[in-house]
Amino acid sequence: MRRIASHYALINGALQRDIVIELDDNGVIRNVIHTNALDSMASVEFYPGILIPGMVNAHCHLELSYLRGEIAEGSGFAGFARAIGQVRNNFTAEERIHAASVADARMWAEGVEAVADIANDELIMEVKERSNIEYHTMFEHFGLNNTSTTETQALAARHTNSSATPHSTYSLQDAPFKELCKGEGLLSIHLLESDDESELYRGCGSLWAWYERMGWECDFLGYGSPARRVVQSTPRDRAMLLVHATRATKEDVALIESHTHSATWVLCPESNRYISRLTPPVAMLRDMGAKIAIGTDSLASARSLSMIDNLRQLGDIAPTPLNELLTWATLNGAVALGIEKAKGSFEVGKRPGVVVIEGTDLQNLRLTPNTTTRRLI
Repeated sequence: MRRIASHYALINGALQRDIVIELDDNGVIRNVIHTNALDSMASVEFYPGILIPGMVNAHCHLELSYLRGEIAEGSGFAGFARAIGQVRNNFTAEERIHAASVADARMWAEGVEAVADIANDELIMEVKERSNIEYHTMFEHFGLNNTSTTETQALAARHTNSSATPHSTYSLQDAPFKELCKGEGLLSIHLLESDDESELYRGCGSLWAWYERMGWECDFLGYGSPARRVVQSTPRDRAMLLVHATRATKEDVALIESHTHSATWVLCPESNRYISRLTPPVAMLRDMGAKIAIGTDSLASARSLSMIDNLRQLGDIAPTPLNELLTWATLNGAVALGIEKAKGSFEVGKRPGVVVIEGTDLQNLRLTPNTTTRRLI
């Protein structure tokens, strides 16, 4: 049995003092103790800072870890896509597996408990299967000329905690997009990451021009917008992660929120900064009551897979109470992945992991440039 305490602990969405988390040898919470006599309690481990449950990274591409530093910052949406194609074949399978292993170990040490991970092949599945982190893998399907989802769905069927998902609203024709949206398991869609995506549906912009040059026709532009395509293609009860949304409008969010209560908006500010210098609409999503979770995207488009760095950036974009930011990174992510009965919060019977946040401004409850996270259990 272990008893762990700190200056604050995240309990029921609030940062509370005088909390002791009591766990058995398997890391299962046996008691959450509120006490005014912390100093007199026996066998309490005290760590300066804030205790939170293990975090949930709601959007990652672990398989791209080998591309760290290979793509220039600020290349823009189209430039990033081109650069991926130019450099991704320059590395061996061994180098790709090693990079994924290193990134996985660091996420675990920094307190990540579960990950919604995007994959295009099975190369690093063994890394994830032997990891301490709980991975939910979504094999993404894309390509305007790739109309059969058979191979993608077969990949998902071969692994537990896996599903097949469309890449985005601009990279798939209508039939495969609808087929995947009406399937089973977790759905993850890159949505409204750039102006190019919305402009495509209006017959203009660089994405439209590129498709024209390539002779590619799109049979889905009649939806009128990416958000409307999502609404008209997905069942109301399908759990889905809508990722990035840097160019989402109030109308887009309202349309999707009126269609389903099963959508979570996953924000990845470091990736947005790295690629396009855009920022996610944090304040708008909060004001509209949308469910928010946090992702890191990949090391191809981020300096690190640090959840706390992404939280810090979100707080800078739109002032947000620290308890709310931390809930997005823990319980909201767990709910989005459907694992909230075991992860995401300090509750008796759960095994959520225990993480200490260090280097925080405890007087004002704010993250600082020196804030870090460290796994305790």
